[in-house]
Amino acid sequence: MNISLLTWGPDGWLDQMAMGALMTIAVALAAYALGIVIGSGLAAMKLSRSLILKGIAEVYTTVIRGIPELLVIYLVFFGGGAALRAIASGMFGYEGYIDPPLFVTGMVCIGVSAGAYSAEVIRGAVQAIPKGQIEAAIAVGMSKAQRFWRILVPQVARFALPGLGNVWQFTLKDTSLISVIGLVEIMRQAAIAAGSTREPFTFYLVAAILYLGLTSFSNRGFNWAETWANKGVRRA
Repeated sequence: MNISLLTWGPDGWLDQMAMGALMTIAVALAAYALGIVIGSGLAAMKLSRSLILKGIAEVYTTVIRGIPELLVIYLVFFGGGAALRAIASGMFGYEGYIDPPLFVTGMVCIGVSAGAYSAEVIRGAVQAIPKGQIEAAIAVGMSKAQRFWRILVPQVARFALPGLGNVWQFTLKDTSLISVIGLVEIMRQAAIAAGSTREPFTFYLVAAILYLGLTSFSNRGFNWAETWANKGVRRA
């Protein structure tokens, strides 16, 4: 292990590894937000009375959870590129090769998977709300909008936080898979540094430390959020 490589500046690689960590965080945050949006929509579809909407949501979550995330990345990356080329050819007559934006591709790839898992977490949280609370809200004359914002959203957020914390953790770690499409995050930067210096153990160990630090910090953040969300809640 060559410690001299772990310095800042032109002779070291710590600044590049730090930039890779920032890219990892950016992709993870964007993908997580996308996953929450997708998951909320899928959860609403699963809880609806429409058999068609339930069927679509069920197929989505079954397929996405049933295939490896790496395969999802390949499908989105190559499928997205083929779709862009078809649009460019059909609308503008452009026959050249088009690569989809790497950041957007990475965000969508990870977000698509996160959405399938978020859907089940959010659906379970909605079903965990006691029906008596909704009935009481109706009895006092609350509108649907008031019931949604005053009863549903706060309760779902509280019940869903532990599960969504787990979704965030695997979303953060799954960003390592998008190194296969060329986006320079932690794993890609570690591979570049290892290839340039022929010190793979050094830089993959640094990558492990960075991921461990990010996940540990995230875990503390979600624990604090759960404690805050459960203030004033009577324990059984």
